[in-house]
Amino acid sequence: MKLKQSLVCVGAIALRAVGTFLAMSALLLGLSVVDSRPAQAVSSFARQTGLGCGACHTAFPQLTPFGRRFKLSGYTLQAPGTKPLGSPDWVPPVSAMAIVGGTHTAVPQDPAGSPLKPNDNITLQQASLFYAGAITEHIGAFVQTTYAGPAFGPPAASQFMWDNLDVRYAKSVNIGSIPVIYGVSVNNSPTVQDAWNTTPAWGYPFLASNLANTPAAKTMIDNGFAAHVLGATGYVFINDMLLLEAGGYGTLQSNVQSALGAVPGDGPATSGAIPYFRIAFEPHWGNHYLEIGAFGLSANVTPFGALAGTGLDQFRDLGLDSQYQYMGDGYAVTLRSTYLHEQQLLNASVANGFAANPTNTLNTFRAQAELMVGNGPKTIVTAGYFNTWGSADPVLYAGNRTFSPNSDGWTFEIAFMPFGKTIPAPAAWPWANAKIGAQYVFYNKFNGASINFDGMGTNARDNNTLFLYLWASF
Repeated sequence: MKLKQSLVCVGAIALRAVGTFLAMSALLLGLSVVDSRPAQAVSSFARQTGLGCGACHTAFPQLTPFGRRFKLSGYTLQAPGTKPLGSPDWVPPVSAMAIVGGTHTAVPQDPAGSPLKPNDNITLQQASLFYAGAITEHIGAFVQTTYAGPAFGPPAASQFMWDNLDVRYAKSVNIGSIPVIYGVSVNNSPTVQDAWNTTPAWGYPFLASNLANTPAAKTMIDNGFAAHVLGATGYVFINDMLLLEAGGYGTLQSNVQSALGAVPGDGPATSGAIPYFRIAFEPHWGNHYLEIGAFGLSANVTPFGALAGTGLDQFRDLGLDSQYQYMGDGYAVTLRSTYLHEQQLLNASVANGFAANPTNTLNTFRAQAELMVGNGPKTIVTAGYFNTWGSADPVLYAGNRTFSPNSDGWTFEIAFMPFGKTIPAPAAWPWANAKIGAQYVFYNKFNGASINFDGMGTNARDNNTLFLYLWASF
């Protein structure tokens, strides 16, 4: 009976969500009748370069080798005849996107304090505006502001916030016969400036429901500083193969974070600078591109609610990543893996009763295989595995039945991008693009609990999630 009810719920949300998505897709397709130009990527980048989405993306936001070099070159590549800043005919590089999502979780959630139903919600999950493109010959920017849709629990302090920020200066030179790109990135999250889809800011899953439970334990480098810091890194990309990067960040003052829509208490309060490094090596032959790399940071943090004079916690994070990408004729195969390791020295947390162990470790491993097929409309199929594990701590993880942070599971996703050579983008906005997809997240462990753990009602698979979405870019 429980299985039958679950299938009925899944079917109901699928029908409602698919109906919504088809209606929106039909509107976009109906606008496309007059125009024959191919769909393109983030519209302001597309207008600037005159290139279709396939030049920079296998499927947005996943980058191709050309897309990675466009980013490292400071977003400054322009098509001939592009009007520069200050000219009478200059068009600001502005674009937008919206994500509509439908979410079904295996077990209903508590909607108290929110306008949501316990399950099967369809919402405008996110809407963003971008300033994305060249500012001068050597300066470019990717600036995102975002509306975040409703979530379970009390209303958010602000649903409007600054999001990803990456402003660059970049220049290309030759040292002897070796080409070198060098530059500086001012950004607001370690790894948001990275050009590979293996680091946390742009890693898989590229999109997930904001109405589903997710594992609680994350390393600091796993987007823990996003929108709470500001920093700068300098980099060189040598011989189209080797990236070396280093820099640092500082936490923004609480009143500045609040003014930008970020909630200060949601991010760590750091003391001093946060140094960051990145190295990536990408040899390539023919259509084969293989990347291996490392990245990391170090942060001293004052725990939220800690008493004055009780010291600091220290977090030392190291990431290892790899990616293989084959760019075929009408298809692309991408394999990605990421390993994150965090060493925690918790003197302040122990002194304030927030942790039992003076030292802990936390680890995360993620791997995905992705196939993109299509020269015009595209179909993208992805399967991924994720695993987080670390030290058991009866105080730090008191809410977990095994006092451990352990979670693992699988993600399966299929998506379709309709606009391309055979189905043109809307005539009213020929740079538009869209992705229609279905994602299923399946847990083996969740916050320390496994399937039917101890017979006391804790079940990792209660958090399994079906997420249907329409992701549109204009």
